[in-house]
Amino acid sequence: MIRGIGAAVALLLAAAPAAGQGGRVGTLILAHGGDRGWNDQVRAVAGAVRTGGPVEVAFLMGPEAPAHRFQDAAKRLEAAGAGEIVVVPLLVSSHSGHYEQIRWLTGQTDSLEEVMQHHLHHAGIERAAVKVPVRLSRAIDDSPEVARVLAERALALTRTPSKQALYLLGHGPNDDDAYRGWMENLRPVADTVKARSGFADVKVGLVRDDAPPEVRAAAVALVRSEIQAQHRATGDSVVVVPVLISRGNVGNVRFRQDLAGLPVIYSGEPLLPHPGLAAWIEARVRQTARGASR
Repeated sequence: MIRGIGAAVALLLAAAPAAGQGGRVGTLILAHGGDRGWNDQVRAVAGAVRTGGPVEVAFLMGPEAPAHRFQDAAKRLEAAGAGEIVVVPLLVSSHSGHYEQIRWLTGQTDSLEEVMQHHLHHAGIERAAVKVPVRLSRAIDDSPEVARVLAERALALTRTPSKQALYLLGHGPNDDDAYRGWMENLRPVADTVKARSGFADVKVGLVRDDAPPEVRAAAVALVRSEIQAQHRATGDSVVVVPVLISRGNVGNVRFRQDLAGLPVIYSGEPLLPHPGLAAWIEARVRQTARGASR
């Protein structure tokens, strides 16, 4: 009888997951990175995330990137007992060079453009030497959680949405194919925002901030013409909300220059620090953990 119990215990121990293979899900929020103020907003939302497991933050670029590296954050999650790590890219779109960097870091691809590889190397960022599975979620893309945040940002700027138009203004990529990918995801977001907010019209556009000057100038001209058309259709100021992660030079300075002289209402309030971003991160972890369908 004792031998039988001992054999059963031995079988259970053999079947039990080894340390680091069956623990909680660790969440690694990986953001572009900016100045201290920009990064503080990321840390604030990370502190609000509740997934039942440890949460870490890392940055791809900026002055804090070398001290907040991907591989170090992953090792801390493993040491904290994470049985798997879900990497959540705090990026507007999965159609970007930075998302490709993250795909490379998580082992989703073995090819990466030389410039993007150089950026990682410059900050000392490399793949993580961890024994637990590392899974990658999508960026914001067409997320309904973020559509709700944008709707709230827009409604905070007007009392008469049904008489006004809304324009969602994004940063955007250099590459033409990536631009199409951004827009394919953001158009459904605009539709969701319209349904939730009741604006007379909702459009989305990108200024392609990293593109060559002539490409950016053409993108800005298109954005301005669409906003002017919205103004003519409603006879009222157009509410403009940035599709940006955190507050920085793009939203505070460049977008204001792009919108100069237009009949708009613009506060420059980005997605962070809205609590809806914490809900979005939690949703991405649920969708991605243990190989769940994304």
